[in-house]
Amino acid sequence: MEKKGKLELTWVGKYEEEKLEPRILIEDNQNSYGDPDAENMLIHGDNLLALKALERDYAGKIKCVYIDPPYNTGSAFEYYDDNLEHSIWLEMMRERLVLLHKLLDDEGFLCCHIDDSEGAYLKVLLDEIFGRQNYLTTIYVRVRYPEKTLKQDMAFHKEIEQIHVYRKSNSAQPILDKVSSGFEKFIYKIETENTPSKIVELGGKKVEIFEKGQYKILEEEGSEYGLKEIWASGTILDGNSSGRFFRDYLTGRYEEDGLGVLYKVYGIGDDRYAYRYFTGPNRTGATKGKYYQGVPIENLNQKNMTKELPINGFFDFAANFGNCRHEGGVEFRGGKKPEILLKMLYTHFSKPGDWVIDSFLGSGSSAAVAHKMGRKWIGVELGEHAYSLCKKRIDSVIDGDQTGISKEVGWQGGGGYKFYELAEPLLVKNKVLPIYQINPSYTWNMVCEAICKIEGFTYEPSGEFQGYSSENRFIHVTEEFVNTKYVMSVMKTLGEKQSLLIYCKKNQADMILPENVELKKIPNDLLDKCNFESEVQG
Repeated sequence: MEKKGKLELTWVGKYEEEKLEPRILIEDNQNSYGDPDAENMLIHGDNLLALKALERDYAGKIKCVYIDPPYNTGSAFEYYDDNLEHSIWLEMMRERLVLLHKLLDDEGFLCCHIDDSEGAYLKVLLDEIFGRQNYLTTIYVRVRYPEKTLKQDMAFHKEIEQIHVYRKSNSAQPILDKVSSGFEKFIYKIETENTPSKIVELGGKKVEIFEKGQYKILEEEGSEYGLKEIWASGTILDGNSSGRFFRDYLTGRYEEDGLGVLYKVYGIGDDRYAYRYFTGPNRTGATKGKYYQGVPIENLNQKNMTKELPINGFFDFAANFGNCRHEGGVEFRGGKKPEILLKMLYTHFSKPGDWVIDSFLGSGSSAAVAHKMGRKWIGVELGEHAYSLCKKRIDSVIDGDQTGISKEVGWQGGGGYKFYELAEPLLVKNKVLPIYQINPSYTWNMVCEAICKIEGFTYEPSGEFQGYSSENRFIHVTEEFVNTKYVMSVMKTLGEKQSLLIYCKKNQADMILPENVELKKIPNDLLDKCNFESEVQG
């Protein structure tokens, strides 16, 4: 009998989804700071609604997401409640992670900072949303020394926190550190007799076979003409052409060719030689072999060869956590992250000019570091400390803040950002009648922008149209009474094979519309699009 289903984490209310209203963002010019042409964004408001507001314009554009959500530890923090019931916490995270996944570029990464209170559950949740195949690693970070923060009432001390790292797709490649590397490993030279014991063809390649005594493997000083010895085992067998050749054609051949033979395989490799040497096992019972690689062609013309280093899985930043209290001129007890941590992550998972986002901005560490490192950034924070912490800190960065990583990256100040508030709901209930109406705080331009966002159109007023969703699809929003004559007047500027969506408050009954025109009513046809009473906090 066929068994169906999938591995997943479940909780109360997981599938009780609501249709969020994609709110518009309103720039607060009084709080925007620095260069007026800057693209950076500081958003004050609930981060779920803010992410929904960003979805249309930023989907697929973000290269690195760093978030440091509440850990759900059961403790009460000064600026937010970190004591959410387990299923509520999971649903809070799932909603936001789904939107963050949509915002990521296919070559983008998510770095989620957490501790062991919810870390394992978060890992399973991320596997569901990003795909288990896109999990890269968990970086462990030492955040405190036990002897400095020891509490007598604790049976175990929490020294380590985690950062789960995921990619959007397999096209995302982290940026690895490079170090100078010369020819010190290219120390081997192989001498063979002129005539091999036999010649065969394997995998479409000519292979000369030399028995013991017909060849010598010599060591000498490393040079550009030398060879490097590599074991043909483990991941090497799947990782490059030489490993795969050994796996597919040389594994087990000692039964036919004998032990300790040398294979000279022509037409393989990326070095100066037209061949590559392989050795099989030397003794009975052994299965491993080796191959000998020359200096890659791409490195021969470089004055300084380099090699890439894997990203560490553990960082001891306890001293930095202990000393970051005054970074940026703001304090954030119990949650502030040192700039050096963010610098490490942005170095490996983004480049200058890339968009990065933190939707749990806290004290603004991630935005401060992104700004100093030349990334374009979006930060979201709820509550008064969007002003007292985040804005204060980023303003200081623009003015030339010299704390944190400033000296290390040569930061001297500059740049700017725009400060945004989330708009109120577009539709509100009438105080007398059981109906919805347009929010009286909205201007007509705000109404048009909000409807465009809800319908998935880019808001860009031009002539008769308020926006477009493609080269052939436009939207027109009006307060006028719409009849056949009105529709035809708006359609005059439509091109061939273009279509139009019209939103209006009132219209002629029983109108016959052209096939390329759709008519919708305000507010009735908006009510099915989303929930205008959502009250979320995060």
